[in-house]
Amino acid sequence: MRIPLDDDVKRWYQAHVNAGLFSLLSFMGLDTSEVEAEGWLVRTADGREFIDCLGGYGSLNFGHRHPRIVAAVKEQLERMALSSKLLLNAQLAALAHELAAITPGELCRAFFSNSGTEAVEAALKLARLATGKPGIISARAGFHGKTLGSLSSTDREAFQAPFRPLVGHFSMVPFGDAGALEKAIDDETAALILEPVQGEGGINVPPPGYLPAIREITRSKGVLLIADEVQTGLGRTGRNFACEYEGVAPDIMALAKSLGGGVMPIGATLGTAAVWRRFEEQPLVHTSTFGGNELACAAARAALEVLVEERLAERAAATGERFLAGLRQLASEFPQLIADVRGVGLMIGIEMQSQDLSELFIAGVLEQKVLIAFTLNQPGVIRIEPPLTIPAGIVDEVLSRLRQALDTVAQIVSQFASP
Repeated sequence: MRIPLDDDVKRWYQAHVNAGLFSLLSFMGLDTSEVEAEGWLVRTADGREFIDCLGGYGSLNFGHRHPRIVAAVKEQLERMALSSKLLLNAQLAALAHELAAITPGELCRAFFSNSGTEAVEAALKLARLATGKPGIISARAGFHGKTLGSLSSTDREAFQAPFRPLVGHFSMVPFGDAGALEKAIDDETAALILEPVQGEGGINVPPPGYLPAIREITRSKGVLLIADEVQTGLGRTGRNFACEYEGVAPDIMALAKSLGGGVMPIGATLGTAAVWRRFEEQPLVHTSTFGGNELACAAARAALEVLVEERLAERAAATGERFLAGLRQLASEFPQLIADVRGVGLMIGIEMQSQDLSELFIAGVLEQKVLIAFTLNQPGVIRIEPPLTIPAGIVDEVLSRLRQALDTVAQIVSQFASP
């Protein structure tokens, strides 16, 4: 099957996909197709080669086309792609077993879906089923997906407003404020859902002691803790899972994005045996036709092997320190442009002094052939989330290109500021 010509792709996007999206991408100079990718590099139909520091919004921890993960999927494809769903699934069972061994605390049961928002939907339903209560608390600036239940816990008015009324019995508290959570819990509260580090909210790292405090509060009040590790999991923050930084073990965990190794889409909702009991009483109350399919599970199993054997969490911690140090140096050189640099591991945010500067900077960085984007709930913050396999030398090259983009933005700002 031939790859469509770039001109055809542009016409079809406008006619059959989304003309508004095409216009936005064209305005940013991104109106060409990605045709090939490997490791941390993306090549386009118009001949450009980009260093990928967006990583599929956190979906490419293992890079593009990691050979071990691709090989595992090819091997499974030679046997079976999708199954009848009536018999036992060997790859699904093995993946569930392997996740139970690597995840924190007593998480030992798994349900598989196809995406992060589906993993969150299953987590929310499981919490209500297990407790018999409707109330869900989430954090301000949090992002948990855009399907209706997940959207109800996502703090972005622009995403919520067109779809009101949302699901009832959802409320929000400030991120990082354990006292506010304690006051918000009532007799109807089933669970708190929380990102251990907020991604789309602007790469917000909680204050020390916050996660253990909310774990103690939820436990003492009989409220379940759902850790949304869709973006933070699988080594991204310098730990296999971000909640491990302070030894916190949730009752339920949502995973997706990089769980498929950058090759197949897959989501997972994990829970303790106690939480899972009602699911076992009603095993068909929540299902997914394609969730846990053999190809996706084979990819995820290979991804877990790579995560452990290539020590990617440790690499992310070390490379992240190098990246953060370089970015903080740039912040000191361009204080009129950069307000803050923050993050942990290779989950890094650059907060610009304004959203307009953020847009100018992104355009400049794209001109330097580096892929970046802003965070969805905080457009003034630019995310840096490259593959965890990115070498130190490439990090230095990215920092050099970012400096050139900042120079360009500074010159533009200076011209407009001149009388």
